Order: sequence, then C-alpha cells, then structure tokens
Amino acid sequence: MSTKTHVRAVALALLVGLAITGCSEPEKSVSEGRTPAEVMDLAKKNLDDTSGVHLSLKTDDLPEGVTGVLEANGIATHAPAFDGSIQIPLAGSSASVPVIAVDDKVYAKIPLTPDWSEVNPADYGAPDPADLMDKENGVSSLLPATEGVKKGEEKRGGEDNKETLTEYTGTLPAEIVKRIIPTASGDPFDVKYLINSDGELIEADLTGMFYKDAAENTYQLVFSEYGTEKDIKAP
Repeated sequence: MSTKTHVRAVALALLVGLAITGCSEPEKSVSEGRTPAEVMDLAKKNLDDTSGVHLSLKTDDLPEGVTGVLEANGIATHAPAFDGSIQIPLAGSSASVPVIAVDDKVYAKIPLTPDWSEVNPADYGAPDPADLMDKENGVSSLLPATEGVKKGEEKRGGEDNKETLTEYTGTLPAEIVKRIIPTASGDPFDVKYLINSDGELIEADLTGMFYKDAAENTYQLVFSEYGTEKDIKAP
C-alpha cells in the first residue's frame, strides 16, 4: 500500500469512527440548566399533559400475611381511566385479575367467575387505578411534594441507549404516599425517580411502611409509551 493510500485509509477510518460516535452520543441531561425543583415541575407537567401511558406498579417484597397489590399493569389515560390487570395475593398464592376503571367505578373479572363485577379496590389495599393519572392527587402530584430533592447519578437508557436518565432522590410524608397506596402509614418514605432527557418520569421507587405493623417494602412505578391514546369504556 502506498503512503497516500494508507493516509486516505486512516483518514476514512477516523471519519467513520467520528460518525459512529456522533450517532451514539446520548441526549443532554434534563438537569442541565435546571434545579432539582424545576425538574420535578417539568416531569409533573409532562405526565399531566400526555394523553396516556403504559403504567406498571409492582413490589417484590410484600410483607407476609398482608393483603395488598403485588403488581398492576395496563394503559392509563387522563379520562381518567385504566385498562389492564392487577395481581393480588389469593389463598396462599396470587391471582392476576383483569381490571377496567372508568367513570369513578372499578370493574374486575374475579377468578372463577365469568362476568365483570364492580369492586371496591380499597378492599384489597389498592387504589382506584384510574386515579393514578389524576393531576391533583395522582402520581404526578408526588413530584413537587418531594422534600429534600437531590440530583443523583446519570445513566444511559431508552431506545438504542441514547437517552440520559437522571436520578433524583428525596422523601415523602405518608399523607402524600396514601394517594398511591391508601394503606401507607409510616413517615418518611424514601423516593427515587428516574427522569429522561425530555423531562419525562420513567421510574419511581417508593420505600417505606405501606402496611401498618408490617415491615417496610418498596413499590416501583414504571412509565412508558407517553402519548398513548385509548378510549377505555366500562365492560
């Protein structure tokens, strides 16, 4: 290979490398130019403004003997409404129950029954899942109510690992957490949020005493598919 050809080859390799590096650069952090309080306000606004999301709520450490939500998955909209399923302890095991919540009513397909029934989620230590999207008392209301908010670590995530996810930590009083899990009783609750480059809440982990006279446990909420639209109707 001639010297000129070698130089051209090296130059081409460098250009390709720079192009690849440029394509894989993560988006800027939501923290740039914003205080933690401003990030909380932005994340609340984005959750309040979206038409709907896919939402999951789960715990891997529900205290033994407690009747409470193990997991909930579904589409939540600002109707408000929810269409998905809730998993609860049942006779020593657990059952995943299809649930639709709309117009201030919650319907479930109880195991071993063929039809939908209207239920009171409080009987299972659960919130009305449609209320999780309420702008005044839903998940978004936790963000500006978080005390002692501090920026934490940043990591890559999202589609093609291009997003910068920023961690924020703080605490919440039980009276605020009750909006999500009505049985919350102990102060304070530790909270950790992950917020993406666009200021969207991606994950919220809440740790504390959700059930009276029981050990602390953690509930994790995960939000995805911002902008989801679904016309949810009563069954």
